[in-house]
Amino acid sequence: MKKYAWIILIALSTLIPTLSAAQRFAYVDTDYILNLMPEYNSAQKQLDLLAYDWQKEMELKKAEIDKMKAAYESEKIFLVDDIKKQRVADISKKEKELLVYQQEKFGVNGELFKKRKELIQPIQDRIFDAIQKVAKDNALDFIFDKAGGVSMLFTNQKYDRSGDVLEELGIVPGANTGGGQNDDLPNEQPK
Repeated sequence: MKKYAWIILIALSTLIPTLSAAQRFAYVDTDYILNLMPEYNSAQKQLDLLAYDWQKEMELKKAEIDKMKAAYESEKIFLVDDIKKQRVADISKKEKELLVYQQEKFGVNGELFKKRKELIQPIQDRIFDAIQKVAKDNALDFIFDKAGGVSMLFTNQKYDRSGDVLEELGIVPGANTGGGQNDDLPNEQPK
């Protein structure tokens, strides 16, 4: 029995280094890649402008509700019960409308989510296809995303294939990609 154990141990000790050397790893940084893609920056600007406009609309609705509440509070001692109930109902209705608007625009299945999917998904698909091609061309077994949820405590630059993916996408790092993402947004700060 000991003879077979030694044979298995020797076989494993020679086989394990061979198997681990056969696996080839690399990583990419999709945040870096996305930020160098003009179409991504353009899509992000469109999304930012939509969100900005919808946020402004929400602020206007909220200001209207606050104005209604303030008017009610200052006049309620002079109002009869039926009018008080009607004013409270009107305020409540406006608050519900605001919540519905917020969900329609910013909710999980809201317009912003749908628009993001419409604009960003094709770009992400192109990157995924480019990563697949780089992996195949370089005979890589695994490619990790440095920007994703994988914690990479140390990375050796020689395994970074982000440049290969950019090349596959036809993007030259360092070329003018359109500047910052929020260039077209008004300079006004939200309140």
